[in-house]
Amino acid sequence: MSTECFSPDRRRVLGLAGAGLLGLALSACSQDDPLAKQARAGDNKNYVAGDGSVTEFAPDQRKAAKDFQGVLFDGKRVTSKDLEGKVVVMNFWFAACAPCRVEAPDLKAMHTEFAPKGVEFYGVNLRDEKATAEAFEKNFGITYPSFNDKDGQVLLSVSGLVPPGAVPTTLIFDRKGRVSARILGQLEKGTLKTLIASALAERA
Repeated sequence: MSTECFSPDRRRVLGLAGAGLLGLALSACSQDDPLAKQARAGDNKNYVAGDGSVTEFAPDQRKAAKDFQGVLFDGKRVTSKDLEGKVVVMNFWFAACAPCRVEAPDLKAMHTEFAPKGVEFYGVNLRDEKATAEAFEKNFGITYPSFNDKDGQVLLSVSGLVPPGAVPTTLIFDRKGRVSARILGQLEKGTLKTLIASALAERA
């Protein structure tokens, strides 16, 4: 799917600290993870790799997600209206995705830092059964919830921003429910932190 409707001339690839470097701050659980090692080796198995681009959208070029109603793995229903007025981080993942495992400690760290400031985090799991998803979350200490999105309802709501099968992808939503930034592929913690802080600093 194309993102040309978001005016590429208004997009900018962020030149942030750590860009271009492959070193990541990983927890011990991911250092010994064979799929994480696979990702660091550049062996893209079982997923469609993102191109690594980081895009920040100007306020007048942002698009809101379409209305959706998703179900979390704990059975709770969450709609797009529930997210209004909040800065939201949404990460698309599944357990066998190697770079998802590499970036999991960074997502955990950003959740720990920004949840007290009112930022809400959601995973969007596109493939796994509940037991597989919960095992991943337990292994990496992820405490924010994930949508069981095997039916693609949440993915469909951001069509044009998240290419089908491009996992991981991370979106940051502003308080108006619009996508303010996107990371296609494995994220870098410093980049994500800057994008979240930027969305928080904006007036509602």
